[in-house]
Amino acid sequence: MERGGFGGAGRHDEEAPAMRPAPQQRYRTVESHDRAVVQMAPMEFGSSADASASAGPRYIKPGTNLRTDARMHMASSNGRSFNGSQGDSKLELFGFDSLVNILGLKRMVGEQAQASASTRDGENAGIAIGYPKETETKLDTMMGVFVPCLQNILGIIYYIRFTWIVGMGGVWQSLVLVAFCGSCTFLTTISLSAIATNGAMKGGGPYYLIGRALGPEVGVSIGLCFFLGNAVAGAMYVLGAVETFLDAVPSAELFQESVTVVTNTFVNGTAAGNATTISTPNLHDLQVYGIIVTILLCFIVFGGVKIINKVAPAFLISVLFSILCIYIGVFIAPRPNASKWITGLSITTLKDNWSSDYQRTNNAGVPDPNGSIYWDFNALLGLYFPAVTGIMAGSNRSASLKDTQRSIPTGTLHATISTTMMYLLSVFLFGALSTREGLLTDRLLCAAVAWPSPAVVYAGIILSTLGAALQSLTGAPRLLAAIANDDILPVLNYFKAYEGSEPHVATLFTSFICISCVIIGNLDVITPTITMFFLLCYAGVNLSCFLLDLLDAPSWRPRWKLHHWSLSLIGALLCIVIMFMISWTFTVVSLALASLIYYYVSLKGKAGDWGDGFKSAYFQLALRSLRSMGANQVHPKNWYPIPLIFCRPWGKLPEDVPCHPKLADFANCMKKKGRGMSIFVSIIDGDYHESAEDAKTACRQLSAYIDYRRCEGVAEIIVAPSTSIGFRSIVQTMGLGNLKPNIVVMRYPEIWRRENLTQIPSTFVSIINDCITANKAVVIVKGLDEWPNEYQRQYGTIDLYWIVRDGGLMLLLSQLLLTKESFESCKIQVFCIAEEDTEAEELKADVKKFLYDLRMQADVIVVTVKSWEADPDRSGGSKKDDPEVYRSAQSRIRTYISQLNEAAERERRPLMEGGKQVVVDEQKVEKFLYTMLKLNATILRHSRMAVVVLVSLPPPPLNHLAYCYMEYMDLLVENIPRILIVRGYRRDVVTLFT
Repeated sequence: MERGGFGGAGRHDEEAPAMRPAPQQRYRTVESHDRAVVQMAPMEFGSSADASASAGPRYIKPGTNLRTDARMHMASSNGRSFNGSQGDSKLELFGFDSLVNILGLKRMVGEQAQASASTRDGENAGIAIGYPKETETKLDTMMGVFVPCLQNILGIIYYIRFTWIVGMGGVWQSLVLVAFCGSCTFLTTISLSAIATNGAMKGGGPYYLIGRALGPEVGVSIGLCFFLGNAVAGAMYVLGAVETFLDAVPSAELFQESVTVVTNTFVNGTAAGNATTISTPNLHDLQVYGIIVTILLCFIVFGGVKIINKVAPAFLISVLFSILCIYIGVFIAPRPNASKWITGLSITTLKDNWSSDYQRTNNAGVPDPNGSIYWDFNALLGLYFPAVTGIMAGSNRSASLKDTQRSIPTGTLHATISTTMMYLLSVFLFGALSTREGLLTDRLLCAAVAWPSPAVVYAGIILSTLGAALQSLTGAPRLLAAIANDDILPVLNYFKAYEGSEPHVATLFTSFICISCVIIGNLDVITPTITMFFLLCYAGVNLSCFLLDLLDAPSWRPRWKLHHWSLSLIGALLCIVIMFMISWTFTVVSLALASLIYYYVSLKGKAGDWGDGFKSAYFQLALRSLRSMGANQVHPKNWYPIPLIFCRPWGKLPEDVPCHPKLADFANCMKKKGRGMSIFVSIIDGDYHESAEDAKTACRQLSAYIDYRRCEGVAEIIVAPSTSIGFRSIVQTMGLGNLKPNIVVMRYPEIWRRENLTQIPSTFVSIINDCITANKAVVIVKGLDEWPNEYQRQYGTIDLYWIVRDGGLMLLLSQLLLTKESFESCKIQVFCIAEEDTEAEELKADVKKFLYDLRMQADVIVVTVKSWEADPDRSGGSKKDDPEVYRSAQSRIRTYISQLNEAAERERRPLMEGGKQVVVDEQKVEKFLYTMLKLNATILRHSRMAVVVLVSLPPPPLNHLAYCYMEYMDLLVENIPRILIVRGYRRDVVTLFT
């Protein structure tokens, strides 16, 4: 075969003296004005401009579906292979566009590819095509993760509350406190690193991680709580900056308040009860200045994240310098003019401050025996924990990072470990530096000992708190915008922010929340609220990693290896324990808020399938349950009907109605309290390769229709040459293990005589025979158009004509009908059909005893029918007084048989029907007609007013005419408006035993 046959430039002229070598290929350079270049066509060297233009790139409109049929690629490539052009790549032999054609890979093409980010609904797609966006400057590990985390962790709590915590809890409990909280954040960081390195990460930080791991409901509920925590944290930082400013510049106070404190500190066993007057900022000063500072910060945030990134290093340098000045001052203390409480580093002071001294304080945190707040370890835990909550600051900027899978683990872990070590060291230093009275009364003790002047620490505190506030006011709106952009809650559409734009509306909303919390003005009241929201988020991150690690799905391949599901579980439990230790009230309120959001999202939110861990857990649980069930038969006590609903086997429905509406209502009637599964099946006649896309479309329509009819089930569409062949495939392969369908439900073909005299009977009989061979029960519904829905209450009886042993399926169906509101007012009657010589009373007693043991209430009636053999006049043909319907059926059968015989004689072949050889037994035909006539007469005599009638289905006789069987069935259901024809299978579905 010549190369031209594969899309090359080979010639097909056999007389050519030699085949010229295929020219080298190069690709047209991507110009700056180009839109999304999808296919870069090869050009021959020396080709003209027109030729190069004709072989130019193929533009695809953004959002165009790139999935095409493989055969189209093959046909197109083969179709162009004989035109002598070099326009097609040989890789098209594989049936797909090559990677070069789709991406323009840099190493193959030599040009920089521009691939747009994946769209929201296309996360599972490998490639998203669109306009190339202007890429903003991405952040590295230092500026994108480490600096924001360090700036949030080294905040207001360390400067103005940490010495007070050491004084109240003592050195050893402060060490326990720092280690306890540090362990929580460390384990959370490990879980965060594992999830962040399991794939590409978009904006939203922990919300994105939790939502993709635990589902949209959990993600949105925890994400909104985390947003509130960040917004309230901004208020905490603003209040800290204002409080420090007013302490440093008392003349700036608009209001003045003096507090008289009676200390209750014991030194060497004696109480130092001297009254001391301490000035604290007035609440109104904190409110006024706090609102002003928040508004100014909002203007800065509106300038964008680029401005904040430029000033962040200056803020951090001042913070680190102020901490260095504090450490220098600690080691050279006491200095001249130092406070009387500062002893310098002393073992004696460390021993005196080793134990705790919990006592009451006023709202300003000043010790007061008559104060309204009593402090213990749990209260200190709630006050201190916000000092370690900055570990999510880097992940909040995930959309702005160059490499999230490298930056988030490295930057967050280094920030967590370094700050925890610094806090542990500070506990020893502050505990050995000052007396307990100084630790408790001097809120800015770290500034008093700083070298060379307290002004350095004041500046560091203000800059650090303002920097942390900027980080909170920057991260919180982006988190809210990320939640809104996922389009889960329509109510959040106002906060959407398109890629490349700032979330201005979300920033305004965050500022409003921040100002509302600033008005409270009490730092000690705000911090427990922040703690709960952050702990809830940390617990969600740990639970996400725990679930993903425990399930170990094939897609779970994190690059971060220092993790284990046990560590994530311990981290989650630790977060929950800390929440309850801090405050039961705040914990219950935060959990209730998250639960309300979860419930609201479940009701009002749009469905979002993100491949979350719960779906994986359900899948693995289903697999494990399926394996545990094995292939053995299910015990009758555990038997559930799994109906296979045959949607449209005969007749036509409107194009937009893929299933008869009443079939869904009937399927619901076969379930007890909604438990069970239905499989809705439809068959498309045709070739699979030609109708595969039509089948997928029909399956989506059928699934949507099932959901619209509020029926729990799944949809399946089969493409087959005929309905009989398609159903035979279904009945053999549908289902797994013991979860295969056990009942086939279909509509009775009432239209067969006017639509198709031969195809429908043969298909109907074929389906019934296939069900009997596959050991499937059969329920045929006649009068489906009149089947009541859930709002149409029925009054009357449900009559069962029990003819043969069916494993109790007919009895079970009647009981299931009674569980529905439509039939709950009905009463069951069981008619036992017996021959005349049967002991009627004995049979009635046996059936009553059987129903009693089955816990079923029903009236039992024995009806005797004369058999065909017992009637001597039957051998002579039909009587003159036979009903017209009976004589008409006889006449149609004789006519049909005579037509078949004539065709067989004319073609000199055996008697055939539907391609199969059949045998006509006129005596058997008469017997079936007579039996159906008598059974129909009995039903009309006893159950003309019944709500629904259930009768046993006679199996089609072997090698019998399908047309004759349809005539028998028509005679059975004649003039009965609503009837279920039931055939069980070779096993019991009810049991007498408990």
